[in-house]
Amino acid sequence: MAKTLATIGYEKATQADVIGRLKSAGVEVVIDVRAVPSSRRAGFSKTILAGSLHDAGIDYVHLRALGTPKPGRDAARKGHTAEMHAIYEKHLEEPKTQFELAEAADIAKERKAALLCYEAEAAGCHRRIVADLIRDKTGLSIIDL
Repeated sequence: MAKTLATIGYEKATQADVIGRLKSAGVEVVIDVRAVPSSRRAGFSKTILAGSLHDAGIDYVHLRALGTPKPGRDAARKGHTAEMHAIYEKHLEEPKTQFELAEAADIAKERKAALLCYEAEAAGCHRRIVADLIRDKTGLSIIDL
């Protein structure tokens, strides 16, 4: 069976549901690709989430530069997915973003990883772009949890 890279969004889920899906999929490390790792949704702010994942035996890594810049987040909130994608594609040219993309690919090659962001559907989220780039670098298959 080919090695996989998972993606997961928590938009309509509880923390327990997300952790359950991660554990069921055998995820060893969550790579948080949010620019702002805070959330109004209970259990999904960085410190709380990292602690809960740790308690469940899952590591947590936050790669802030892989998050969507504010104009991209604003476009996504308005439902302007194409605009968000264009802004994010430009953001990918930044050296820090390229460095963290390589770091995420290295992690995913070594351990079963899941990219985490807010949107329930990966297709409307920048994590799909990140996952596709990692797939292109590593040959991993992608599964959306």
